[in-house]
Amino acid sequence: MALLRSVSNGFSAVFRRFASSSGCTIYSLSSGHVKCGVSVIRVSGPQTKQALRAIVDNGEYEPKQRQAYLKSFYHPTSKEIIDRGLLLWFPGPASFTGEDACEFQVHGSLAVIAAMLDALGQLPGLRPAQPGEFTKRAFFGGKLDLTEVEGLADLIHAETEAQRKQALLQSTGALGRLYDNWRKRLIRCAAHLEAYIDFAEEEQIEGGVIVQLTRELNAVKREISAHLNDQRQGELLRDGVRTVIIGAPNVGKSSLLNLLCQRAVSIVTEQAGTTRDIIETMHNFGGYPVVFADTAGLRKHTTDTIEVEGMARAKQCLAQSDLILLLTDARALRKVENNEALTGHIDNYLEELDIPPELCSGKRLQLVANKTDTLSAEEIQRLGKLDNVLALSCHKQDNLPEFLGSLEQLLQQLCGVPQAEHPRITHTRYRQQLERCIDHIKIFLRDYKPDVYPDMAIAAQQLRKSVRCIERITGHVSCEDILDVVFKDFCIGK
Repeated sequence: MALLRSVSNGFSAVFRRFASSSGCTIYSLSSGHVKCGVSVIRVSGPQTKQALRAIVDNGEYEPKQRQAYLKSFYHPTSKEIIDRGLLLWFPGPASFTGEDACEFQVHGSLAVIAAMLDALGQLPGLRPAQPGEFTKRAFFGGKLDLTEVEGLADLIHAETEAQRKQALLQSTGALGRLYDNWRKRLIRCAAHLEAYIDFAEEEQIEGGVIVQLTRELNAVKREISAHLNDQRQGELLRDGVRTVIIGAPNVGKSSLLNLLCQRAVSIVTEQAGTTRDIIETMHNFGGYPVVFADTAGLRKHTTDTIEVEGMARAKQCLAQSDLILLLTDARALRKVENNEALTGHIDNYLEELDIPPELCSGKRLQLVANKTDTLSAEEIQRLGKLDNVLALSCHKQDNLPEFLGSLEQLLQQLCGVPQAEHPRITHTRYRQQLERCIDHIKIFLRDYKPDVYPDMAIAAQQLRKSVRCIERITGHVSCEDILDVVFKDFCIGK
C-alpha cells in the first residue's frame, strides 16, 4: 500500500544515512573538560576493537563484554605508557550507539587526556567525534527515538530537581511510547481504509470497518486534544517560568527580588524609581526553574525620559511573562472587605499603572501585598482571609515562610508534577506537529463522504499526513532540518 511504502522509504533513508555515517570510528572525551579525578574517553565504530588492542599494546587481546579491566594504556607510536586506568568493552548492538564501543577511564589531568586523544588520533580509521555524534549514531541505530534524544539533551542541561525528573522520563521513552501508540493506531486506520478502497468489492469487506475506523480516529483525536490542553506545563518546566514583578514606584519590587534570590540582585534605596532597566535572574525555587524580572515602577504620568523608557520595557517584559507578581502596598488594601471588592481593587490598580488588560490576558496574576509591618494585627488577619493575596513584609521578613510556601505551590500548579503515566509536551515542535495531526484527522472526519470524495484515495491522503506529523516528532522519517536543530546543542563526547 502507498502508506506502507512511504513508511518503508522513510526508514530506508534513515538507515542509509546511518550506514554511511558508520564507515569510520569516532572518539572523544565524554566527561567534562576540567581537571577531575576520572575522565572518560569514548570510542565507537567498526575499528573500536583494533583501537582498544593498540592502546593496551596487545594485538590479540579479547576483553569480556561489559566488564571493567584495570589496564595500562600506551601510545601506539612511541609505545610509552600514558596512564593506568579502567577499560570497558561494549560490542554492538548492545551498546549506547548500537556499534562496537569502548571506554577508557583515565585520570582527569589535562595532560593525560591530551595524550590519550593524541594516541587515538594516530590510529587508522579513527577521527574525533562531532558535537552530538554519539547520540546521533544511537538515533540512527534505532537505540533512541527523537523524543528520547531531546530528553537526553534536557537531562544534560537540567538545573532543578523537577527539570531532572521530567527530562529523565522523556529520555527513557515515556513520551515516545505515547506518540508511537498514536502513530500505530493511525497507521492501522489508514491501512484499513486502503484495504477497503482496494479490495472492498473483490473480497466483500464489510462496510462496518469504516464505522470502526471513524470511532478509532475520534478516540485518537480526543486523546491528542487532551494532551495538548496542558497549559504548557512541560514547556514552562523545561524553559523556566518567566516571572515579572510589577507595581507602582517604591512598593518594594527590588526588595522582593532580593528576598526571593537571597542576595543583593537589585539596588534598594528609600528613593523611589531606583530601578529603570529590566533586571533578570534565574533561580531554583523549590525545584522549579524561575526567571525573575524586576521592573521599573509604573504610573500614568511622568516627564522623565529615562523613566518612560523603563516603563515601556517593563510592559514589554510583562507581555512575555508566564507569571505576574503584582506588588502593592498592604495599606492600600485596608478598605477591601471581601473577594469581590478585591477584584475591583486589582482592576483599578492595573488602570493606575496604565497596564492594558490584554497584557495580562492568559497569564497567572498573583497579588502580593508588601509592607504588612505597617498594618495592625486585626488588619493582617482580615487580609489573610482574602483569596489570591500573598502578604509579607520585605523589610522585617514577616510571614516569609508562608509566603515562600504559597509561591512554591503556585509554581507547582503552573508546571505540574512530572509523571510517567501522563508525560507532557516539552517542545514547541511537538505541539505544532500534534496540532497539524489533529487538523488532518478533522478534515478527514468532516469531509469523508462519497459525494465529497468520490475517490476515497484522496481522503486517505489526510490519514497519511496525520501519521507523518507524528513521525516528524519521533524521527521515524528522515527530516534533515529537524535533526540539525536537535543535535546541534549536544556537547562533543555525547
